[in-house]
Amino acid sequence: MKDYESLSHTKWDCKYHVVIVPKYRKKVLYGQVKKELRKILHELSRQKGVKIEEGHLSADHIHMMLKIPPKYSVSMIIGFLKGKSAIKLNQKYGGIYKHHNEKSFWSRGYYVSTVGLEEAIVKKYIKNQETKDKAEFRGRQLDLNWQ
Repeated sequence: MKDYESLSHTKWDCKYHVVIVPKYRKKVLYGQVKKELRKILHELSRQKGVKIEEGHLSADHIHMMLKIPPKYSVSMIIGFLKGKSAIKLNQKYGGIYKHHNEKSFWSRGYYVSTVGLEEAIVKKYIKNQETKDKAEFRGRQLDLNWQ
């Protein structure tokens, strides 16, 4: 039997495949920024009771499988993650927005789809992003693992 999460009057298993990108899809998610962003996203997710089931950071986008409690909307959680992470990155690296000539780090939109019964397929797809990144960067030494 599947393990479901519980709230006071609810049993649930709500998982979403989410992709977010920096403004203008700039390749700014590498090195120390990437490591810090990974920590920030995990910390922010824990604050809301959201679990990152699978994830991968590329230089210009992030894939995540999020388990979001039904008391929150997906848009609220994505807005929270993007907003707070941008603030924390700017505090740590000041001037990180210089890449964009804007006051925002993330693009306005995002991609989301429900995972449903295809969880294994979605996890495999997210894990395979590493293979795609390695091919794209042709041997450059980048830390491509989520954990």
